[in-house]
Amino acid sequence: MNIRNTTAKERMLKKIRQALLQKRENPHIDFEDSPLYKDEEEPLDVTFAREFTQVAGNFVYCDGEISLVENLILLAEKLQIKKILAWEHEVQALLGQYGFPIYTSDKQLDAADAGITTCEALIARNGSIMVSNGNEAGRRLSIYPPIHIVVAKTSQLVMDLKHGLQRMREKYGDKLPSMIATITGPSRTADIEKMLVLGAHGPKELYVFLIEDRF
Repeated sequence: MNIRNTTAKERMLKKIRQALLQKRENPHIDFEDSPLYKDEEEPLDVTFAREFTQVAGNFVYCDGEISLVENLILLAEKLQIKKILAWEHEVQALLGQYGFPIYTSDKQLDAADAGITTCEALIARNGSIMVSNGNEAGRRLSIYPPIHIVVAKTSQLVMDLKHGLQRMREKYGDKLPSMIATITGPSRTADIEKMLVLGAHGPKELYVFLIEDRF
């Protein structure tokens, strides 16, 4: 075929085929394990807090369970939150021992001011929260209430998404949840007149209460 009579698309495809036929050794064998940023020596909680707040998330550090309850009370008073849903037995047991008022039935979902859930992992690299439907909260409690509160532990902090998925494989084995997602900041859209609107497709506010459990 005369190259002068071929189209730009055909020439591009020819180059791609030639490149695929030429087997070369990977010049970056250890690329995935190599550091991407100079600040990887920074503690994961510091990295996560910085990245999370940059995407409009609200980060609250708690040095223990009592600190968690105290901060939740302050938040409820500040935002005048009346009805908080918590469907996970772990959260119910944690808050119940301190007498923190929560609703445990999904019948109050439409009238809920906030929902409290746990998470699978916290991705420090981009300040994201990894969630799944592998617990009682499912997916609804992180979407419908206007305020989503995530209770997490410092032991759940990982650097990258691949490390979060590795944690899930270790936890669930071959029975991974059917829904695995990451939440990066509150719900947002700019579809209407290119104006940023929070809460268009989910919670307007997102909080992470991080409980210290490393010491």
